[in-house]
Amino acid sequence: MLQSLRIRNLALIEEVSLDFEAGFTAVTGETGAGKSILLGALSLLAGERAEKTVIRQGAAACEVEASLYFEQPGRIDAVLARLELPPCEEGLLILKRSLAREKAPKITVNGSLATLSALQQLGEHWIDFHGPSEPRRLLKDNCQLELLDLYARAGAALETYRANYRAWRDRQAEREKLASETRLSPDQVEFLRNQLTKIDALELTAEAIAELERDFQRLSRAQELTELTDALATGLTGEDGVQGRVGALLREARALENLDPASKALSERLASAAVELNDLGAEFAALGQQLQFDAEQAELLTSKMNTWLELKRKHGGDLPAVLAARDDLRRRLEAQGDLAGTLARLDKDIAAALKAAKLAAQALRGLREKAAKELARAAAKNIARLGFAKSDFRIEIQALPELGPHGDCRCEFLFSPNVGEAPLPLGRIASSGELARVMLALKAVLADLDEVPLLVFDEVDANVGGEIGSVVGETMADIARCHQVLCVTHLPQVAAFGTCHLVVTKDQSKSRAEVAIVPIQADPKARISELARMLGDRNAKSALAHAKELLGKRG
Repeated sequence: MLQSLRIRNLALIEEVSLDFEAGFTAVTGETGAGKSILLGALSLLAGERAEKTVIRQGAAACEVEASLYFEQPGRIDAVLARLELPPCEEGLLILKRSLAREKAPKITVNGSLATLSALQQLGEHWIDFHGPSEPRRLLKDNCQLELLDLYARAGAALETYRANYRAWRDRQAEREKLASETRLSPDQVEFLRNQLTKIDALELTAEAIAELERDFQRLSRAQELTELTDALATGLTGEDGVQGRVGALLREARALENLDPASKALSERLASAAVELNDLGAEFAALGQQLQFDAEQAELLTSKMNTWLELKRKHGGDLPAVLAARDDLRRRLEAQGDLAGTLARLDKDIAAALKAAKLAAQALRGLREKAAKELARAAAKNIARLGFAKSDFRIEIQALPELGPHGDCRCEFLFSPNVGEAPLPLGRIASSGELARVMLALKAVLADLDEVPLLVFDEVDANVGGEIGSVVGETMADIARCHQVLCVTHLPQVAAFGTCHLVVTKDQSKSRAEVAIVPIQADPKARISELARMLGDRNAKSALAHAKELLGKRG
């Protein structure tokens, strides 16, 4: 749950620090007071992109920081581990994000630098926004199916189906590609074989290619290299070489050793040096012999190098690219040799994959059919509470002509707000107010299944009033039994059900406007005054009495 939130220099807020509790928090204030700034701060921490225009005028940067507590942090720690970020300490997740006018933005998670993508991935696990546009999502088939699958707990069955569906489609694509390839003419086949022979003529390993390039480099500079090795060998062991001079020195060292036995170690070292110099001379001479290529060797080496350079130019410039080209040539030639047989084998694979996909789709459809009846029944009860006592709500499962990404069926939510009228698809009969209430009814049913701890509702009570407002408040309180709920509302009937109550005000009495957010649940007078304002007049006795009555009902 969200424990605390600090906002600094965001929009019209200079600095605000808030503590939150579990349950239902109502957020109220005049239209235009700045309630959206609070939601904006949360969306920044959830990874929403932001322009620098959100920085308060005159400030160099804005900053938002929150602490969240997870009683069982295993799931969020798994996400942190995947993102290579520090785990929660004692269940606490600390998020901080700043935007500066002149500097790069900065994000930290549990004190460690993080990316915007990481913040977005974490956001999916701790907060869920339900704004004014949310009910319109109900008109989309994929949204309806997502809600049904959530209720059916069909996640595992859906993943199994999708894996089988992908396997079937991949096999189909492979066959289509192979079948669409024009059969090669004899000349084309001969050309491919010649290309393959060229590649196979080389030993295509990293060591062999390195040796080829080294030998070709030696061949290219053979004369220069031979002259250098000859000079080194002669300088070391030739008639006037170092070896002859060291031999004379060694004789003098032995004479010294006879006069002074203590110098024996030095004479032995000199003897070792003489042996090493002799060996070096021999090795330089041998290397010079190796660098002497005969005409046949030189021609073969040059041919191999030319082939290697040609292959690199044609197929991508490095050994892996040439190897990939070789494998592709072989595949094309093998396919030409037995194209009919290859297609027949693929047809068998496709049939087997299709059978597996159909079985998985059938299992998925069974879950959906059962869940559709149960979800429709539960949602209908909530819809009735929300002002449609004689309404009819159903979920139909409709077969698809062929398998699709989501199975072999689709679902459609049907609704009739009035008795005696046949239910029709939501998009054909539901007004925005009706859609909002249907969505809220579904959210209340699905609340127990949603693992995201914080649900944020922005004006979910739009187009709702009167007694139904109290039912919306009760519904929010019901959802808050298993989630932390934050709801921006204009209805006092909803706000009265909040266990916490934040009031957003805008002060324009000074040289510049400032927004403040103040908790008032601990001050009964302040809360009654705010509810009375929402009822029409904070100073009217009737409004104050009604506000007291609303709070009394909640209690």
